[in-house]
Amino acid sequence: MYILGINAYHADASAAIFKDGVMIAATEEERFRRIKHWAGFPSMAVEFCLREAGIKLDEVDHIAIGRDPYAKLGKKILFLIKNPGGGFKAVGDRIRNAKKVSSLENEFASIDATASDKRKKNKIHQVEHHRSHLASAFFASPFEESALLSIDGSGDFTTTMTAIGRGNKIKVLESVDFPHSVGLFYTAFTQLLGFPHYGDEYKIMGLAPYGEPKYVDALREVLLFKPNGLFTLNLDYFRSAKSGIITYGEDHTPKVEPLFSEKMAAKFGGLRQKEEPLTQYHKDLAASVQRITEELIFHILKFLQQKTGLENICIAGGVAQNSVVNGKLTRNTSFKNVYIPSAGHDAGISMGAAMYVYHQVLDKPRANPVWSAYTGSKFANEEIEKYLQSRDIQYKKYSDEELYEKVAERLVDAGVVGWFNGRAEFGPRALGARSILADPRRADAKDLLNLKIKRRESFRPFAPSILKEYVGEYFELTDDVPFMEKVFPIRPEKHKIIPAVTHADGTGRLQTVDKSISPRYYHLIDAFRRKTGVPVLLNTSFNENEPIVNSPAEALECFLRTNMDMLVLENCVITR
Repeated sequence: MYILGINAYHADASAAIFKDGVMIAATEEERFRRIKHWAGFPSMAVEFCLREAGIKLDEVDHIAIGRDPYAKLGKKILFLIKNPGGGFKAVGDRIRNAKKVSSLENEFASIDATASDKRKKNKIHQVEHHRSHLASAFFASPFEESALLSIDGSGDFTTTMTAIGRGNKIKVLESVDFPHSVGLFYTAFTQLLGFPHYGDEYKIMGLAPYGEPKYVDALREVLLFKPNGLFTLNLDYFRSAKSGIITYGEDHTPKVEPLFSEKMAAKFGGLRQKEEPLTQYHKDLAASVQRITEELIFHILKFLQQKTGLENICIAGGVAQNSVVNGKLTRNTSFKNVYIPSAGHDAGISMGAAMYVYHQVLDKPRANPVWSAYTGSKFANEEIEKYLQSRDIQYKKYSDEELYEKVAERLVDAGVVGWFNGRAEFGPRALGARSILADPRRADAKDLLNLKIKRRESFRPFAPSILKEYVGEYFELTDDVPFMEKVFPIRPEKHKIIPAVTHADGTGRLQTVDKSISPRYYHLIDAFRRKTGVPVLLNTSFNENEPIVNSPAEALECFLRTNMDMLVLENCVITR
């Protein structure tokens, strides 16, 4: 049985395909379109998934769309009644997108005109946004039974949903309705601090360790904790929801309208302008926003754990990308085990919708847990060599063992290396398939990377990839963190050893590298370990103000326009 999952007409459009419950391929449309957070119909991602499965669209048994236009329809109508006039603007995009979702057979016809229109329409399932998130976390997890949390900005008029997962079924417990959203709360302050673009929230997470959380009490007037374990917003601090939240232009790029009201700007210092320097006040406010967000997540999970009595928790949604919170969960709640998928953000909707249909709707048994994010594009050495020759690019081809030694030597010699290996990752983080690598022992590595390639804010950290067996030597907590989804404290005695990946507060967003899941990346780090005694590499995404590179051509172009010292395309190596 083949099931195709899709996130369409929503930020981070994506597709995923499963055969008998096992994911064959999954990828974001932005990797092909080269536009960050692309939000139209993911036709190129769908075509990729079908090619990887070796089938045509007509051979797909079920199509799962991570959007249900009829979810909470009564509450949407009530919202419009309470917000006449402008209220229609607030849900206008949702209504227009609902029409698109309802007529998806037209989009599929452009992919495979031979597929039966009637069959396509009959096999389309609409899965509510947050149920898709929940499914992406629980059904991919190793847990037979778990508490579940989906939390983000908004989707299908819901912003937060709790549930219990048992076997192949999910039972929803509670939800919070739009516009009350911790995701929108975090975004509003991200904007106020001068970061206006969709997806900029991670900058606040990176900035927070440079400040003190002095304004948490003031923020308690904005984000209101409820005694039942949920929350509301004080809407006086937010621009009226009547006038819309997210818009999508002709280029399908999501744009978030300003969310903060004049009252928020007056109370919290006004909008930081583009060229205005970051002051200590800005850093303290970022620290306060991060801290109260953490407290809210702990508040929700405390009550969820009491209600379910379970030790396992699975989390998805945009807020689940807050790796600082994730790393603190087992220390601040009674949950002992945490699973967060590699694409916890909205791209994971495609994966979750397909899983929901397979297990919840069709009642099929669970498959093996998902520990690998390597579900995207892959290119053979022969393809790469043919392309390099067509560009008249000089390169050398090495055996695997020679390759690890050559690359490790260049890293030890202060080199910055573009590493293009195997299948691309599904999700926003490079995990050793499309990565830029450097020596974590170099105190100047951050400056080198920002100068040579990334050209990003100096306060943003770079992450450590560490061999799984050595986590306890370098981090105060030990856990499997395959998707770089948790930040843990680095042992104080190691700060001076790996300064390039030790953030201002002594933490690192680690990726544990497992030999059985990432064999080539593992062998490279191990070659570096043998030369230096340090089983860690600095790992950042292979891109320069663009989506992560997806093909050898994009990797080469990025290499040529930046100052990387070495480019590795599978076994082919280009040096400067």
